[in-house]
Amino acid sequence: MKLFNFRNKEKNEEIETRQSDDFLLKSVFKDRYIGEREAMNIPAVSRCVSLISSVVSMIPIKLYKEEFKDGKRKTVEVEDERCDLFNLDTKDTLDGVQFKRALVRDYLLFGGAYAYINKKRNAVKFLHYVDHENVYITENFETIFKDYNILVQGRSYKPFEFLKILRFTKDGAHGLGIIEENKELLKVAYLTLKFEQSLVSTGGSKKGFIKSEKKITKEAMDSLKRAWRELYCNTENNVIVLNDNLDFKEASNTSTEMQLNESKASINNSILDIFGVPIDWNWETFIKTAVMPILSAIECALNRDLLLEREKKSFYFAFDTKEITKGDIKTRFEAYKTALDSNLMQIDECRYMEDLEPLGLNFIKLGLQDVLFNPQTKEVYTPNTNKVTNIENKKCSLKT
Repeated sequence: MKLFNFRNKEKNEEIETRQSDDFLLKSVFKDRYIGEREAMNIPAVSRCVSLISSVVSMIPIKLYKEEFKDGKRKTVEVEDERCDLFNLDTKDTLDGVQFKRALVRDYLLFGGAYAYINKKRNAVKFLHYVDHENVYITENFETIFKDYNILVQGRSYKPFEFLKILRFTKDGAHGLGIIEENKELLKVAYLTLKFEQSLVSTGGSKKGFIKSEKKITKEAMDSLKRAWRELYCNTENNVIVLNDNLDFKEASNTSTEMQLNESKASINNSILDIFGVPIDWNWETFIKTAVMPILSAIECALNRDLLLEREKKSFYFAFDTKEITKGDIKTRFEAYKTALDSNLMQIDECRYMEDLEPLGLNFIKLGLQDVLFNPQTKEVYTPNTNKVTNIENKKCSLKT
């Protein structure tokens, strides 16, 4: 009977220790809402948002026009004030770089980025960034004929008065951000961070319990609590003297503590996947999976909200992604060489992209490399024979 009671006592002590240990974890892992502040405290989230928004902010937007001349389609760049507002100066408190970073941040975290389009008649004069927290959507949706208004500080606006960049929207009014879409994962990541903080703040001291064989007085208990609090404050006082009949029982390691590093690595990789950032870093993959989808969303929003109805037939906004390679001179020059060899570009066009003065070389190399064609005069020059032939005159002589 004594042996049976002894085993029961050991079992009860083990259960008591496990329950108490779980209670300590629950005190750290309490349920809480993950907002922008908590999400941006997670290193992987902060890194991804900062990296993606910085890359997008350095890429300029340009306005192009498609023209048909002599049965051929031609695309020309158009100088327009709307591009300057988006790239350089919004004529508001934010410049172009800050404006694009704010839009991308709201787009990623909250699924919606908004900017008020300040017009004078049909001309866009200002772009005013509006924080997502100040935007409220009043819905009047039907299944087919959808409609809504945008409320900002109690004032109602029509959708066409705002630039709207939405992520994963089904109604054109609300977007789904990463915080809402992955709130459980981000909550685990944040609570893991807080759990680490609690471990560091205790100076690595192990959690446990004080056992007393007899009841102690309130004064003794208060004194013991003060000493224990000083021990876990990571101060110089890191020793506690226990009197007779008092015994410290150390709490056992939990699965959360033992697998913390593995869990952190797994959570970090999952967050990188959410943002489209490759785990094994690769610049080209990063641009394709993390940056290009955002550029496409912004282009569609600009084409819809900043172009007049008559312009939508031939004008369109597009990012000049050549700016991405400016930090990689080897990749950039290899791209120029490929474009020159395939007659896609001319030398002066490449020099223009490098902010260099033109050389006045308006020649296109033909297949033999030593035959030069001037597209303006329609003349072909062969250096080996020192002959100049006019293609137009040649055609005329063939017809006659």
